[in-house]
Amino acid sequence: MGGTHNEDAAPKLRRKPYEKRLFHLQGELVKLQEWVRFNGERLVVVFEGRDAAGKGSTIKHIAEYLNPRVTRIVALPAPTERERTQWYFQRYVEQLPAAGEIVLFDRSWYNRAGVERVMGFCTPDEHARFLHQCPIFERLLVEDGIMLRKYWFSVSDEEQERRFHARLSDPMRRWKLSTMDLESINRWEDYSRAKDEMLVHTDIPEAPWHHVESEDKRRARINMISHLLASVPYREVERPPLEIPLRPAATGYRRPPRRPETYVPDVAIELIRDT
Repeated sequence: MGGTHNEDAAPKLRRKPYEKRLFHLQGELVKLQEWVRFNGERLVVVFEGRDAAGKGSTIKHIAEYLNPRVTRIVALPAPTERERTQWYFQRYVEQLPAAGEIVLFDRSWYNRAGVERVMGFCTPDEHARFLHQCPIFERLLVEDGIMLRKYWFSVSDEEQERRFHARLSDPMRRWKLSTMDLESINRWEDYSRAKDEMLVHTDIPEAPWHHVESEDKRRARINMISHLLASVPYREVERPPLEIPLRPAATGYRRPPRRPETYVPDVAIELIRDT
């Protein structure tokens, strides 16, 4: 649901400066998380965009050093029969953060504006109702004090197809490729029109869309994380000093005899022998 071609010819970001900057940003994300937890804030980050645009890998790098009890990744499956009869936003409301939590939506309620609209999984009336209700829904979230950030990852048709081929030939990543992903090639312009219509209705002052150019995944991650950090007025929270206590003296406890059959086999010893 992005443009048809990306004319950005800037060179790819090299690995060494990328990793150095990413590690710094991840350290800032830890500070952001502690600020959210300490102050009881609520932060929602929505990731949307073309298939293979780099949303999942960006979320992975954001969450790498964060506490999973504070920062949750939400990637909901297709709705159940019961959920299909509920108010459309209902199952997403259940995933919203409580005080001191961050929620990262790997796709979100915007499924209705994209894949459901293009693939015919919703009716025209349901789609129109979504476009009407979504800005109202998001204004209510912001009015209630939730910090809502929305990011759209753009990638060209050529780069998307290259990434699809890379996934297809990689047994470790083939699970990322579905028939729905491949169908997006045939419906590229349909997704573009759906995205344009979505932006007209949902790019609101209270919760604007932020576009991430993702031809180069490394640059996209650095740019998106930097923007997120700059958009939140966090500060480093001073934590109480911790000291590891001295281990108390033994009091006569004896460990029961080991039963070799209950232990995981030490297959790693073969690696040591090989070296």
